[in-house]
Amino acid sequence: MNKSLYERLGGTEGITKIASDLIDNDLANTATANRFIKSDIPKVKNAAATFIISGTGGPNVYKGKDVLSAHKGMNISAVEFMATLDNALAALAKNNIGQREQEEVLFILYSMRSQVVLV
Repeated sequence: MNKSLYERLGGTEGITKIASDLIDNDLANTATANRFIKSDIPKVKNAAATFIISGTGGPNVYKGKDVLSAHKGMNISAVEFMATLDNALAALAKNNIGQREQEEVLFILYSMRSQVVLV
């Protein structure tokens, strides 16, 4: 039986670490850092982790808004979106996630572009 992406990313523990590293990368990236100035970072990290857990075949633990509602009115640019994808890739690599899984995660994230960029 094939393992779910959730399992291949290390389950809840692995994904929580990946999400934390992703947000840390966003905070360190000049293209994305300003988006988090007034944010509750532990809350953002938790939302990212639970979103990824739920979206990759893990337990349905995400209780936040849908992607479009969460980003509507933020006027996120294509540059910011691509920077976040780069930040996600760096977080996956840092956590020794395999190439296939990295590609799957990036495909999923990129598929949300129309619900994030300039909405």
